[in-house]
Amino acid sequence: MTRLVTFADGTTVPALGQGTWELGDDPAWRDEEQQALARGIDLGMTLIDTAELYGDGRSERLVGEVIAGRRDEVFVVSKVRPENASEMKMMLACEKSLERLGVERLDLYLLHWEGHVPLEETVEAFRDLVDEGMIARWGVSNLDLRAMEQLMEIEGGEDCAANQLLYNLASRGVEFDLFPWMQARDMPMMAYSPLGRGELLEQPLIRDIANRHSASPAQVALAAVLRHDGVIAIPKASSVEHVEANADALEIQFDLEDLERLDAAFPPPKHAVPLDII
Repeated sequence: MTRLVTFADGTTVPALGQGTWELGDDPAWRDEEQQALARGIDLGMTLIDTAELYGDGRSERLVGEVIAGRRDEVFVVSKVRPENASEMKMMLACEKSLERLGVERLDLYLLHWEGHVPLEETVEAFRDLVDEGMIARWGVSNLDLRAMEQLMEIEGGEDCAANQLLYNLASRGVEFDLFPWMQARDMPMMAYSPLGRGELLEQPLIRDIANRHSASPAQVALAAVLRHDGVIAIPKASSVEHVEANADALEIQFDLEDLERLDAAFPPPKHAVPLDII
């Protein structure tokens, strides 16, 4: 895998990573999910995203089992619940995530969404974790442009490394203002649910373009997200076959006709819209 995304501090990660929402929830699928994540690492999908919220820590434990002995190969991302984003609670929450993952430091730690804790306090808590060596960098998730501009006014807020957002062909609202604002600051967008919730895969146009490229609808939907600079897509895959198919999406090269048809069917926004969140 050669397509990379660069953080403002110069760190590079693969444009295609792995998400883990709902992984680890069912013990019957654990072996297959472990094999899928491990295969993804083998294929260069070395950024793995998880969260303390996912399965109340079960996802982090699953990831920890997979990366044991391979820590140096992987860029580990986890997220803190909003209610744990205070100076009093974040260090303990991070310690628990590190323990479940079996690592000494997170490569990126995100605020899962904005809650009642003031952003000023959350930023200070993140900075404490950086100082303690528990995290390398921090970012946010599900913050709209208003919140991001507010964040930049806070001392230390300019250190925000990324914003994880819902982004796929059916949810392109961030393209109007938020994503360009982030690109101007060398702040990658982590795209969660890049395939949608399944509705995109039934679209006749997606199927037609997939046939033209000898690909699957899922690969086309994923390639449509990956075509943009500064995007890190984190699709979930619970089987080796699914992981390998995701990796092959990097090979799809759309021509002008493909792009025009995609934009006609899934129009980019012409005005600001509320942020989509799952």
